[in-house]
Amino acid sequence: MTVFLILLALFSLLLLGVPVAFALGGLGLSMLVVGGFSPLMAPQAILSTLDGFILLAVPLFLLMSNVLLKGGVGRDLYAAVQAWVGHWPGGLAVATVISCGLFAAISGSSVATAATIGTVAIPEMLKRGYEKRFVFGLLAAGGTLGILIPPSIPMIVYGFVTEESVIALFLAGVGPGLLLLVLFGGYAMVYASMRGMGRSEKASWPERRHATLRAFPSMALAAVVVAGIYGGAFTPTEAAAIGFAGAVVITVLVLRTLSWLQFWEATKDAMATTVAILMIVAGAKVFGKAITLYRIPQDISAFLSDAVSSPVGFVVLVALILLVMGLVLEALSMVLIMTPVLLPAAMGLGFDPIWFGIFMVLMVEAALITPPVGLNLYVIQSVARATLGDVARGAVPFLLLMFLCVVILYLVPDLALYIPFKL
Repeated sequence: MTVFLILLALFSLLLLGVPVAFALGGLGLSMLVVGGFSPLMAPQAILSTLDGFILLAVPLFLLMSNVLLKGGVGRDLYAAVQAWVGHWPGGLAVATVISCGLFAAISGSSVATAATIGTVAIPEMLKRGYEKRFVFGLLAAGGTLGILIPPSIPMIVYGFVTEESVIALFLAGVGPGLLLLVLFGGYAMVYASMRGMGRSEKASWPERRHATLRAFPSMALAAVVVAGIYGGAFTPTEAAAIGFAGAVVITVLVLRTLSWLQFWEATKDAMATTVAILMIVAGAKVFGKAITLYRIPQDISAFLSDAVSSPVGFVVLVALILLVMGLVLEALSMVLIMTPVLLPAAMGLGFDPIWFGIFMVLMVEAALITPPVGLNLYVIQSVARATLGDVARGAVPFLLLMFLCVVILYLVPDLALYIPFKL
């Protein structure tokens, strides 16, 4: 009954339009007071949370992402990939998926990936005769690669909450990220070919060389960031700082596409997003402290362990819970609220916490294209000036492909665990 009342209160606050950070923090503080605990635990929990070194990676990755966004790097990436595969059957769709994957490896943000590649790809694909719903769904789903292919802000937050290695999480995301990219690209190629959708002219070798050289600095930056983390040359936070510095050098000095006004706008956008994220983290920490004192995670873990005896049943149940939560919560809130509740039960059934983190990120990806709070749907709606219904219906096939990826991840755990632990 206590769990039901708390969830009812939380959902009521969210449905009334209370910002997520204040809903979580306010409810957590109220629970401390009602339960007879000291309200001073709230500021203590916030201070102990926000002084974490790993969280410095969040604003730095956001700065890098926004600088690249304002500097038009997505346009260069798309042009380079299109030069090589645009003449294939469904080539523009494949180029779009690959471009999303490349930009995801640079930015770590689903919203930035969807907005950047969408701005360039949507007009081009519509001009070539691609169906608008297919185009909108492809971009909304392709943008979700931003939080699965490392670096990934939700993975940083998950690692912070669970005290698991962020580097291991990043590496574990490579296999599922590439699989999802292949599934999206394969479906896009087959669908576009069956519907006879247009393709671009085959680029000449000089055109390919020019487009590739222009996109090379950005791709090299992604390689340096990922390889540096994997090789142990620097931490994720240091990688974010190097990525930001590299993004500034590329857009200001090499490509000369970023003005100081655009840099200032990128900084303001990154600052606003950082404040929003850290406020949610702080509110979730207060809420998490309260539910821990009420022993709610232990009770839910015990309930799940008793109610679901098989790992398959547990995965299906958790997937359904996360999808329902995704109807009213955005990605980071889901990670922050549900991880402390679900992880103990998952580990009790023998699931690796790194694997479970990748599974959660995949389900969060699905929430990003699930109405009514699928942020990527709204991003594509804004970029394309389309109706939300068209974007949502176009995303359905890609949502099913995400579920297929989850099934494969369950059947083949090494898809996530091989690179960080066995390679």
